[in-house]
Amino acid sequence: MRKSQIGALSQAYRAGRSGVEQPEVASPENRTGEWTVTTTINARAILFDMDGTIVDSTAIVERVWGRFADTYGVSLSTILGDSHGIKAIDTIRKYGPTGIDAEVAAADLAAFEIGEIDGIVEIPGAAVFANSLRPEQIALVTSAPRELAILRLDLCAITVPRVIVAAEDVEHGKPHPEPYLNAARLLGLKPADCIVFEDAAAGIRSGIAAGMRVVVVGELDDPVTDGLPRIPDYSAATVDQTADGLRIVLG
Repeated sequence: MRKSQIGALSQAYRAGRSGVEQPEVASPENRTGEWTVTTTINARAILFDMDGTIVDSTAIVERVWGRFADTYGVSLSTILGDSHGIKAIDTIRKYGPTGIDAEVAAADLAAFEIGEIDGIVEIPGAAVFANSLRPEQIALVTSAPRELAILRLDLCAITVPRVIVAAEDVEHGKPHPEPYLNAARLLGLKPADCIVFEDAAAGIRSGIAAGMRVVVVGELDDPVTDGLPRIPDYSAATVDQTADGLRIVLG
């Protein structure tokens, strides 16, 4: 992707728009997580977020940030309400005490997370769904460090994609479009060829700003999800190979 294209999409991100046409959803109540319609989407690749999208790490995330909050005397509820889908170092810079070395604190947090594996499970159906894709049809786009991402995928029996864009691979994390733009570039695809599966507001904004269509996973209640297709988990989704790529059926 040319720098001029990335620049234009970055401007769209700052303006809060992308111009991308999202899949139509007939149900006005799509934020409830209840499907009343079937949506079919054609694409060449699926770009997955990790935590909350294909991996359920909720219990561990709360333990990790609880330890950070206790150590530095910050509000756990505030962090949990604003950190999902965002690089840990960005959260630390925002909420950590004055003078904190954010890089050291982020490295300590990541090391602690690596040792916390109890409670890691797949989002129902995620492994079968993701593992049915060819290497050129899938990417992982996560705000977690690469080592942690690979560990969690292995624990959930999800094949590690050839293309991973992790926290250390980008200058600007979600909600900036850079992570998803990088994934499309590494796959050799245009943003319009890609479908993003996301559960967090920051990630949804990142995908839309990158010029991609977005599917919401889970029950996020946020205006950014208005009009977007949604699944509660992968029991409500199928994917088939076509001559042109993928046919994804939701609902």
